[in-house]
Amino acid sequence: MEYRRLGKSGLQVSALSFGSWVTFGSQVNDSVAEECMKLAYDNGVNFFDNAEAYASGKSEIVMGNILKKMQWNRSTYVVSSKVYWGGKLPNQIGLSRKHVFEACHNSLRRMQLEYLDLFFCHRPDKNTPMEETVRVMHDLVTQGKILYWGTSEWSAQEIMEAHAVARQYHLTPPTMEQPQYNLFCRDRVEVEYSKLYRDIGLGTTIWSPLASGLLTGKYMDASPQETRLHKQGMEWLKDAILGEQNAWKHEKVKRLKVLCDQLSISLSNFSIAWVLKNPNVSTAILGASNSHQLKETLTSIDVVSKLTPEIMERVDGIMENKPKHPVY
Repeated sequence: MEYRRLGKSGLQVSALSFGSWVTFGSQVNDSVAEECMKLAYDNGVNFFDNAEAYASGKSEIVMGNILKKMQWNRSTYVVSSKVYWGGKLPNQIGLSRKHVFEACHNSLRRMQLEYLDLFFCHRPDKNTPMEETVRVMHDLVTQGKILYWGTSEWSAQEIMEAHAVARQYHLTPPTMEQPQYNLFCRDRVEVEYSKLYRDIGLGTTIWSPLASGLLTGKYMDASPQETRLHKQGMEWLKDAILGEQNAWKHEKVKRLKVLCDQLSISLSNFSIAWVLKNPNVSTAILGASNSHQLKETLTSIDVVSKLTPEIMERVDGIMENKPKHPVY
């Protein structure tokens, strides 16, 4: 396993990490979740990603029970949670001081931890003043409840606003951002954030390196019924991957598959390795519904060195001339 600094911080995170979105507390049973976490840890993964919204908190309970059972030394792993969607009532959603404070303590209780290594603002909140959110995150840091805080799917302008507030009031600024990044979704990470890596040392914890399974090739000629696309609440994802309007994506995947076959590399491993090739990626979060899937994708770290400038240029040639709108 390779380890990378989380932006300009001193924290070292494994280049491949493991997340529980969709799977823990929902798609897989607890024994499979435990098997996957242990496999990841035994292969050098030291960052495990979660959120209050995942399975309405059940995901954090499952992960917390596994961490307690494994009894790994706390210094050997990094755990995250995210705050925004905690329920349906007014003060159970957003980034108000009340909700951020309560969400943090609820996550700690569910995961049976004394502190979170990383705590993300899961989305920007237009209804809460930036100063209020930055202050409560700073307070949680000074209280020892979290070590680093960051954002997820914030614009570069919003991240810089948070930094400006932190500088003005001598508060703790955000350290990292968790954006989507894959062969179909590139602009934010490669273009919009480009100055932030240099100017503020932004770290990134990438989600959906496989575009929610699109870059595994399993949707090229079929629509498997057991995938997340057919789960309740995932209609938005189904609309982004299936249907005639997405035919261009599947044509790109087929062309990528031809290239991967020539290189004797699986499409999944190739796509994850492509993400890791970007030096501004601190870690790419893997998901898996079984240990066999995870065992394969964990080997994608070995593929990075095979992506020569020539291969990267061929990939850009395949992906060019796509529609301007993003995957999601």
